[in-house]
Amino acid sequence: MIRRILLIVLPLAVLAAGAFATREIVKMRQEPEKIVQEVPPPLVEAMDVKMRNVRLTVKAEGTVAPRTVTELVPEVPGRVVEVSPSLVVGGFFKKGDILFKIDPREYELVIVRAQAAIEQAKLRVAVERREGELAAQEWRNLGNGEPTDLALRKPYIAEAQAALASAEAELARAAYDLERCVVRAPFEGRVRQEKIDAGQYVSRGSSVATLYSVDAAEIRLPIPDDQVAYVNLPLAFSDETPSETKKGPRVTIRSDFAGAVHEWTGRIVRTEGELDPRTRMVYAIARVEHPYARSKNKKRPPLAVGMFVEAEIEGTSSGAVVELPRSVLRGEDVVIVIDEEDRLHFRQVEIFRQEGGAVLVRSGLRSGERICVSPLETPVEGMKVRVAERSEG
Repeated sequence: MIRRILLIVLPLAVLAAGAFATREIVKMRQEPEKIVQEVPPPLVEAMDVKMRNVRLTVKAEGTVAPRTVTELVPEVPGRVVEVSPSLVVGGFFKKGDILFKIDPREYELVIVRAQAAIEQAKLRVAVERREGELAAQEWRNLGNGEPTDLALRKPYIAEAQAALASAEAELARAAYDLERCVVRAPFEGRVRQEKIDAGQYVSRGSSVATLYSVDAAEIRLPIPDDQVAYVNLPLAFSDETPSETKKGPRVTIRSDFAGAVHEWTGRIVRTEGELDPRTRMVYAIARVEHPYARSKNKKRPPLAVGMFVEAEIEGTSSGAVVELPRSVLRGEDVVIVIDEEDRLHFRQVEIFRQEGGAVLVRSGLRSGERICVSPLETPVEGMKVRVAERSEG
């Protein structure tokens, strides 16, 4: 009986002792220290607002073309006896250089005949005048009143004088034709195309070569009509004289040639008379003087005809604006301003112009304010931030 009691009591005692010990241990444990983790505000970059005048530019593209292109046409027919070495495709020549010569012998003979005709006409004029003087003397001796013009041979004298004038005109024409046997360059230029050689017979008015001038090159630049407000284009009016036409803005011409970008300086000289009704473009003509002349930079190539170029036209002054990166815009016209307590505030601004990666703000910002330039996924009005550094804008 006692054994049975022990078998029941002993396990209960062990359990009671364990429960007591567990309770005492729990009472003796220390509470863990509570640590509040602080999340730092996001780190952003800012730029200071600075109002300033910006020189605007308008960009365009075009192809280089010669200022003057002409067809070389002989004014007299004949056989070519001499051709200049410069009269080849790509050849250069100066104004007044002899390009080719036509056999002059036929025209020299015409001059000799014209000179002989003049002498004959002079003799006839002298004879008619003398006969007129004799007729007048005989009429006075007879005393039969006033003589008629016919009696004094005045019509015959006039006819002889007309024949003399015609002979002199023939001599002048023959001399002019002889002069035109030597064909000279009308300007300083280059040969685009030629189809003439020594021994060839050329006809009057037939084209034998195509020439273009090298004193200046021109580029036709399309400008959208909404960009015209930013440049002072020389728009022509009907009541202006050529001397009153405005001097156009400067243009920087750039072209990528032979693996390098090269620059030339020119000026807008005129605008075309019409807007393109399809594209709404105004076409301005930029001119670069002496495009084939060597520059101080010996690696720069000539501004050759046919070269594709990019042009940057100097524009007007913007007035007081703030220049910002386009990336700072939130939406179309909102930026984020950082106040003195480093908190964010959304600000609507007036955009003056957007071009490339920059935006010009006319109003809505004050000098000295800070603009957040870092991208933020979910910016909130009044959110605290840390400013890393500042740059001027």
